Amino acid sequence: MRNYQLPGRSTVHSQQGMVATSHPLASNVGIGILKKGGNAVDAAIAMALVLPLCEPQSTGFFGDVFALIKPSGSNSIIGLNGSGKSPENLTSSYIRSKGHVCMPNADVCSITLPGAIAAFDSLHKKFGKLDLSDLCEPAIFYAENGVVVSPRVAFDWSYSASALKGAARGFYLNRDKPFKVGDVFFAPGQAKMLSEFSKKGAAGFYEGEIADDLIVSLQNLGGTHSFEDLDNVQAEYVNPITAQLGDYELVEMPPNGQGVTAILIRKILEQFDLNNLNPIGAERVHLEAEAAKIAYSARNKLIADPNFYKFPIEEFISEEIISNYVAKINPNEARDQEIQTRENPHKDTVYLTVIDEKRCMVSLIFSIFNSFGSGYSSEKFGLLFHNRGAGFSLEKGLPNELEGGKRPLHTIIPGFLKKKSEFTMPFGVMGGQYQANGHARLISNIIDYGMDIQTAIDFPRSFPEAGHLKLEDGYSNSIAAELKNKGHNILRPDNPIGGAQAIIFNHVTGTLTGGSDPRKDGCALGY
Repeated sequence: MRNYQLPGRSTVHSQQGMVATSHPLASNVGIGILKKGGNAVDAAIAMALVLPLCEPQSTGFFGDVFALIKPSGSNSIIGLNGSGKSPENLTSSYIRSKGHVCMPNADVCSITLPGAIAAFDSLHKKFGKLDLSDLCEPAIFYAENGVVVSPRVAFDWSYSASALKGAARGFYLNRDKPFKVGDVFFAPGQAKMLSEFSKKGAAGFYEGEIADDLIVSLQNLGGTHSFEDLDNVQAEYVNPITAQLGDYELVEMPPNGQGVTAILIRKILEQFDLNNLNPIGAERVHLEAEAAKIAYSARNKLIADPNFYKFPIEEFISEEIISNYVAKINPNEARDQEIQTRENPHKDTVYLTVIDEKRCMVSLIFSIFNSFGSGYSSEKFGLLFHNRGAGFSLEKGLPNELEGGKRPLHTIIPGFLKKKSEFTMPFGVMGGQYQANGHARLISNIIDYGMDIQTAIDFPRSFPEAGHLKLEDGYSNSIAAELKNKGHNILRPDNPIGGAQAIIFNHVTGTLTGGSDPRKDGCALGY
């Protein structure tokens, strides 16, 4: 139980339905869809369509989506890979010939095809209950009438506005300056796109006037993208990865997502007596950092598009491999090994989850990679181009080396955590490369320390990245000093590390419990 004399946030409780997103307008839209008779998938789509207008630095319609869905009346969980591929005629040798040794962050060659709209269309056709026009209506309203900029969004806008280039500056700056708290952001071009999508489904985006704007704009930037590339975009249903963690079961997306990295971190940490360590102590931070270094380094060597490389999942998390990794961890000394993120670190993504009255559950994550994506947008409708291709490697022979028509290693991962017949929890952690580490940290807070979901989300975070061990302000200077003595290069980041949402369905009581990260502007709402 939290101390009610200190700032904090209580868990949210309800019986019928619940949503949790990173922005209150999106959460309110989701509740509205549920009350209108929509199911969890309907609500998830409607909320996702609103979020690019609420948090344009974090996500957009020219982005990618991953989702895990538990249909009502079923215990099975289905995965949907809505990540786009590289243009067919783009090669790593071509990019190396331009002098690059790793994928550039803000270049047209880092712009892969957008999978999000195909994913939403596929989800609606397979699971949706309401008309697509009903799901698009709230987003169209906010695109036309504006969204008042909230504090965290304004913070991110000021931090990342310099990334905007060309036509994007006219769409995403307010008189050439970042939008501030209380300003109103309008997106009439995106209202047009949403209107086309509402009437024609995916064809309204990948064909016709919208497609013309996308491809012409990309080609004007020097891209190799073609109308045929756009025509070939499809979302793909996949079987999730599952891992037993004692009495718990963790469900993650398979490659090209990094879900198995979260499992590997957790499997390594299970070999240590975490529940006897101080949850906010230096020993726990150190072990988690060392496990993350190992897991992410393995990720970067092996995770890639499964259509190009068959990832050895069982070998990746085998007992033998885990034992070898554990033996490499010195409890008192940091390894020199860094997380080699040639795929370029980023911090921006949105995650949402929803459970409806019939206990259909959705865990969905939606991103344009870096803040404002590539920094470029389409010329006519102002659709931001993501830069997910920055997740490729240019190193010859690696499974994740860029090839035409290939999906890159993806950082965004939705999750589910289950405990036998006690509870089921769709959850997600935002924050770029941090996400796999964030999944492991969140479930550790629950499994090892018995925290309620809001406390588990609120709890201070750390992350080893780019030669530093990042520590949020929730860690004291004395903890930082202990970690420095172990050999860590401590960095106090300007931004919080990630964000998170989760909802727990209690199978015994039949009730719902939600939590939402105070590091973002959002909330959990139930009815």
